[in-house]
Amino acid sequence: VEEMMDATADFLIAMMDRILEHTTVDIFGFWEDMAYRSGPLIGPEMVRRFMLPRYRRVTEHLRGRGVEWFSLDSDGDISLLIPIWLEGGINILYPFEAQSGMDVVKVRRQYGRDLRMWFGIDKRALTQGPEAIDAELTRVCPLVEEGGYVAGLDHGIPPDVSFANYCYYMERLK
Repeated sequence: VEEMMDATADFLIAMMDRILEHTTVDIFGFWEDMAYRSGPLIGPEMVRRFMLPRYRRVTEHLRGRGVEWFSLDSDGDISLLIPIWLEGGINILYPFEAQSGMDVVKVRRQYGRDLRMWFGIDKRALTQGPEAIDAELTRVCPLVEEGGYVAGLDHGIPPDVSFANYCYYMERLK
């Protein structure tokens, strides 16, 4: 497993070195989906052992090449993994899936602006109508005002969201 993960880290570094010869990159993104509704798919000890050294190697190398931001996409309850990802040099997480108990307001209180966050608005509010949509937007408004947060839904739009509710959400989001 370590050999495979080293090969992946080596590939990412080599690929990005070639890309960075021709352009600058603002954000490098990892995509893990490392959790489900009740927690991580593998324990924090395994993430720390197998993944942390490779995250760190990639982020440190790319940071040395001018990349400042490192994002990671994972669904589910990622609470136990956030400190490890921060230690690995990742500084943006998303989508903060509300139905898995992820609350961007609580996460901000715990980690401050060292952790940038994208999304986290409960998509289920869009099925309930304007009052629920307004409540969700009011909940995340302080994060928008603080900065380091990009407001958006915590996942794809459910199929039972009406067009009227979607339009209302988009207008209010603006």
